[in-house]
Amino acid sequence: MIAAFVIWTILAFVFLGIGIRSAKMEKPAGFFSNVKAPEVKDVAGYNHAVSKLWIRYALLFEVIGIPFLFLKQNSPFFLFVVLAAVFLSLGLMIAYMNIEGRYRS
Repeated sequence: MIAAFVIWTILAFVFLGIGIRSAKMEKPAGFFSNVKAPEVKDVAGYNHAVSKLWIRYALLFEVIGIPFLFLKQNSPFFLFVVLAAVFLSLGLMIAYMNIEGRYRS
């Protein structure tokens, strides 16, 4: 299950990279695929909030993946890992909608 954790960690680093890239952008950072970034009042503040959101998501995503190191293959407890990732992703979207509502012009 080390391979699963390595893949999970690579994905967490991708999310971390998105967060770092969002902080350095001069235009509003996009969030959803194939959707134009919203018009915002404070671009720097918006990008900082989006960046913090992605970095927190990456860290929590990595923590959720820690059971991959300890559980045996085909363990029923992986259902909890998957459900935690789903609910974390839903929380990410809800938090982004709040950020967008706060900074939209």
